[in-house]
Amino acid sequence: MRRRTVTSGGLDEVLDSLAAAPAPREEASSPAPAAARSPERETLQTEFAFELPRGYVDDEGHVHRRGSMRLATARDELRPQIDLRVKENPAYLSVVLLSQVITRLGDITDVHAGVVERMYATDVAFLQDFYRRINSEGHTHAAVTCPLCHGSFEVDLSGGRLGES
Repeated sequence: MRRRTVTSGGLDEVLDSLAAAPAPREEASSPAPAAARSPERETLQTEFAFELPRGYVDDEGHVHRRGSMRLATARDELRPQIDLRVKENPAYLSVVLLSQVITRLGDITDVHAGVVERMYATDVAFLQDFYRRINSEGHTHAAVTCPLCHGSFEVDLSGGRLGES
């Protein structure tokens, strides 16, 4: 007997399609009924690229500027609360949190607390702001006003060099 997953909204359609289904050997060649097809899903961007202002210098002297950060989960935000390093020094919370959500930094895919500890303060401040933007606001764009002409426009804070558009 063949099992089917049934949702409450499409029960009648699935029962009707089963009643009208051809013999088992013909069923394999026929297309799936409309009720069995998966509906289009809305996509959610869960990973965001960034470029550090200064860059992380590894043990061999290579500079890593570009990386990616994923959206934080509730577990990511709760886990540092039980970390002994955070209990001893609450300022360490951002180091542990960032090390959990940074998925890549240049060629480095294992970003741990030791990597974040050795970053320049400018880069850590950038990553803290980037974390806040993607997890609170859901995007990396910010509205700014030119101090000279007072024109308003939007900039992408996820990277790019100063002066580039």
